[in-house]
This record gives sequence, structure tokens and C-alpha cells, in this order.
Amino acid sequence: MEDSYGIAIDIGTSGLRAQSIELTTGKVIATAITMRHPLPGANVMDHLHFAIDSGKDLANEMIIGALNLLLKELKIDLSKVRRIGVCGNPIQLSLFQNMEIRDLAYAGERAKKKLGVENVVRNAKVIEAGATGLGVNPEAEVYIPPSVKHEIGADALAMMYETDFLSTDEIAMVTDYGTNAEMALKVDGEILTGSAAAGPAIEGEHISMGMLAAPGAISDVDIINGSSDVKTFVLDDCLMKRDSDVVDPMTGRTSEKGGLRVRGLTGTGVIALVATGLDAGFMRPGKIPNEEKMIRLQEGITFTEEDLVEVGKTMAAFMAGHATLVEEAGISIQDVGSMYMTGASGTYVDAFKSMKIGLVPGSTRKVWQVGNTSLALARDLVSDPGLLDGIQDVANSIRAKHVMFANEKVFENAFAVELGVWTQGMPHKDAEKMRAFFHLDPSPELNPSPEIIRLVERDIDDLGREGLTVVEDIGITLTGLVEDCDYCMRCVKACNEDAIAMEKINDKCYVTIRSDKCMGTACRRCERRCRSKVLHIDSLAIAGT
Repeated sequence: MEDSYGIAIDIGTSGLRAQSIELTTGKVIATAITMRHPLPGANVMDHLHFAIDSGKDLANEMIIGALNLLLKELKIDLSKVRRIGVCGNPIQLSLFQNMEIRDLAYAGERAKKKLGVENVVRNAKVIEAGATGLGVNPEAEVYIPPSVKHEIGADALAMMYETDFLSTDEIAMVTDYGTNAEMALKVDGEILTGSAAAGPAIEGEHISMGMLAAPGAISDVDIINGSSDVKTFVLDDCLMKRDSDVVDPMTGRTSEKGGLRVRGLTGTGVIALVATGLDAGFMRPGKIPNEEKMIRLQEGITFTEEDLVEVGKTMAAFMAGHATLVEEAGISIQDVGSMYMTGASGTYVDAFKSMKIGLVPGSTRKVWQVGNTSLALARDLVSDPGLLDGIQDVANSIRAKHVMFANEKVFENAFAVELGVWTQGMPHKDAEKMRAFFHLDPSPELNPSPEIIRLVERDIDDLGREGLTVVEDIGITLTGLVEDCDYCMRCVKACNEDAIAMEKINDKCYVTIRSDKCMGTACRRCERRCRSKVLHIDSLAIAGT
């Protein structure tokens, strides 16, 4: 197997990750990541709606195109690739394979039957790379792990398999701190799973100056003892957390320079800033009590009250999900002994700060931070293809115990309480009264000295000997002629993401949209602002096709 390679791929909702692997040694050669997903939108439902409205063929072409850009950065001869492991949630893996997705769009069986949509069983499979469109040896084997249920996919299986969660005897939770908030609870050997639409704020998206975990991202914030200033920590070019500036958060005045270039605020930095702000008093739940309603960090990086409310929605979803699983299991939230935190946000965040604001149940006795388990599972499949059968066995064993949060009154009530706290500033005593009214557990007492085990220093533990490449422009542009456009440019001015451009050629108007910047169906601000109502994103095609 001399000069033969494997590739591990994680298709995340907020970005793509890929690694090249030397099959003879199992060593990672290089890592490449994107800063965004190629499809418009910031969550899986946006991606799903785009694929349904614009066609799954187009969505598949965009994902494969972006992956091929990543593969070119992996520092290997792609014609010598023999194995590829791919991991992700059910929607992303279905789009990757260009298979049926409509069963994932509707939760109710009656609605599916009316539309003639049948549920698809997404078991583990092996296909040839030539059938996927990936620009590698067409005979390479592609290993695709199974899904558990509608919302719980291979990425959720990865967070269980790549930790001690499956083998522990204590009551434990595992949570992927990403946009979809996949989580599982183990009680007396039984595993319950669920998924909450937490939104993209946990990964730095939908935040005015937010970004994914990448070089230049503020990933942590600490208060300086005896001062009102805060110290920030920034990810370097190897995704390691480094000391950065000391700043007055009310004015942005820098008293100490750290030397690293700063580009934005990642989700973990947001969580740390909220926890620190509450402790130091320059922030309240849902409120930034200064005239500007804004926190200022170094180099013009700001965090607004609108950002704080967006984060509050995310925190409410995680806490409501945890409350629902423990209620379903018939235990108290204080019975949970261990939490396994996965994903980039679960890696870089200060675990104790997460406990302070409820993203980890405050009474938890032990917290494990374990990194990107989705990419780790893809890598393990490349090294040991026989693992695929074992992952299928795990999926089969827990399929009967999936909790659909959308159908659970407990989730609805818990989410309402936490929204009141984190977006409206509901006082603690009023929140406790509401929890009692809904028969929810009271907010647990904070464990002042939990055992925190950080197994990795970055979410991708091994970048390989060739290091990391960040692919900023994944090259996906949607374009088309807009008939009867009066060139008012209201669509361009309406886009906060600078995703759209309009050009007039020979009295005809052509629109181009960077799909990776577009916020998708959750936004459509450009369509709504079109004076003539002639702009329709779904009618656009990939440029050059």
C-alpha cells in the first residue's frame, strides 16, 4: 500500500473539514477547512429548504464543488487515494450522496404520506468515489456511517463512540456544541437522544462580528483581577489559544497588546464574554447596560445587545434540551455526573464558564472536552473500515429511544422559561416560579470545583505535518438574469453579509450571490426589499454551468 492515501471529511453545518492520511502509517499529512458552508443559510433547515426549493442536484453539486477545493489543499496525489471516511448529520450526508431528503423536512407522518414521501433508512454503506463526483481515484472506497433517526446522524454517533460515553457506568450526558445541539443521556445503560435547533450563535454565526473557530478568532475572555479590564485569548495559525490584548470592555481602550492579528469573535469567545460580563457586572441577561448597548474589544471588535439576545436563544435551546432528556429519563438534572463536550465550541470554551451560564448543568461533577469527534470518526473509518459494522450496531441499539423535542411539552415549557431569562432578563426568582409551575427541575446549584478534563488543546487535535490551510473562498457563485429588474439596488443595500451584487449589461440586469455568505431562507431580505418583486434566489444557477 505504498504511496496510498486516505481522506477524512467532516461535513459540518457551519463549515467543512478535510484531512489527508498516509495509509501505511496512519499519520495525518495535512488539514484543510472552510470558514462557511457552501449552501445559503446558517443552519441545516436553511440548507434543507434550499435543496428542496432549488433542487437537490444543485445542492449536491455545490457541496461536492466545495469539497474538491478542499481536497486540492491536502498535499497529496489525489489519484492515489484508496479510502475516504465521511461524517456529518443526516441532512448533510444525504446531500453529499444526492439522495432523498424530503423525509427529513417533515416531522409528521401524516404530512409525509400526503406528499407521497417515504422514510429513508440511512444505514452504513460503502460506495465508490466515482459515484460521488469527488476529484480523486474513482475506485476509492467511501465509508458513510449510519444515522440513528430523523435528527440524529453519524456526527451524533461519533460524539458517543469517540468518548467514554458508551462505556461509562455513571449517569452522563454528551453534547455537540454546534448549531443543531445533538445530545444524548445515558442512564442505567440506556441511551436517550435528542436534537435542538440551537442556531448558529454557538459557532460565532449570526453575531455581528462573529466567525468560526479559525486563526484570528477571539476564543476566550477573562476578567483581570482588581480591574474592570478583560484579557482576551486568540487562536493562532495552528488553532492554539494564545494570550492577546487587555482591554476596557466599555471603551475599547487597550492597556496591553498581545501581538496576534484579530479578525472576529468565535462562539466560545461569546460564551466566555457573557459569563465574564455577568460576573463583572458589565452585562446582564439580555442587556448591556451602557449608552451604546455595546461591548468593545480590541481592534474594533464589538459585541452588541442584539448579539447578546441571539446568544440567549442558543443557550435556551441547549438548556431546554438537557431538561427534556432528564425528564424523559425520570431523573433530576442534578443526577448527571459527567458531561462530554464535543465540537469546536465544546473544545475551546472554558468549561466552568459554560457551567456558570447553564450550557453544562451547573451541578455536574466532571466535564470532558474532547474535540471534533465527527472528523475523528471519519479518520478512524479510513484507518479501520471494519469499524463501520460496529457503528451500525450502536445505531441499531439506540434507535428506539430518540426524543423528538419538537413534539415535547417539556421542551416547549423549558425553552420559554430560558428565553425569558436570557433574552428578556427575567429575574431569577420569577424564573424559578415558572419552572415550578411547569414541574421543571429548579436551576441546579453551581458546583464550585468540578473536575475538568481537556483531552485536546484544539478541536482538530492533529493538523498533520503539512499543517492547516483555511480556504476562505469556496468559489460557489449563484447567478442569473433578473427579468424586469429596474436596477434600484435595494436588494444589494439590504444584504448585511455583502453576499449579493447586481450588474447591468445592455439594459439587462444580472444578479450574483455568494452562496457561502448568503443567510438563505432564514433571511431572504434581498427578495423582500426588491421593489418590483422580480428577484427569486431559487431560480439562480451556479456560475459557469
